[in-house]
Amino acid sequence: MRTALALLAALALPAGALAQEAAGELPTDPRAAKFKDVERGLFVGFEVGWMGLSKTPTSNAAAFPYAGSGGGAASGMLVTASVGMDFSNRLSASIFGLGTNQKASVDYGAFALFGGGADVRWAFYGEKDRNDYERFFAFVHGRAGLVLSTPKGLFGDRETLVAGGPGVEYYTRLRHFSVGIVADVLYTVKAASVGYAVYPTVRYTF
Repeated sequence: MRTALALLAALALPAGALAQEAAGELPTDPRAAKFKDVERGLFVGFEVGWMGLSKTPTSNAAAFPYAGSGGGAASGMLVTASVGMDFSNRLSASIFGLGTNQKASVDYGAFALFGGGADVRWAFYGEKDRNDYERFFAFVHGRAGLVLSTPKGLFGDRETLVAGGPGVEYYTRLRHFSVGIVADVLYTVKAASVGYAVYPTVRYTF
């Protein structure tokens, strides 16, 4: 009798262990909050960088006689704020406002540009992280807008600015935030001046 009980006990132990191993995971609470690793939708952006122009012709030589025919190349800080929408993981559009202070030659002096316009971005490459979420993107974008120049008559009064170029962006593990850097070629239509802009970007997606 004792031998039979011992055999039953020996068989029950591994059977119990197998039952524990076969037990599935506990069901998740449907009331528990679920969060996306990468947020998409309405966003606000902020950019601070450097902008330069290849030439700065004098718009009103009579009002600025010491400026001569132009002040040569100019450069200065660029600040931009934007509000936009992600239409997909790869396509987004926004409206922006910018301001820059450009310093040319000593005789020409400095001038500021303020204005706004629209921007469209398309990401042609995306790379996934180990959790299978796309976080790193390479993109191209284009923007155009109207800007006002001050002092009036030096570089001009109203100017059309177009720009575009490549950039990269990384969506951080803080979910709502992404950071990147962009390098643009730009053109001011009336002044016929080619320029550049390089700036890091920060985005917050709601």
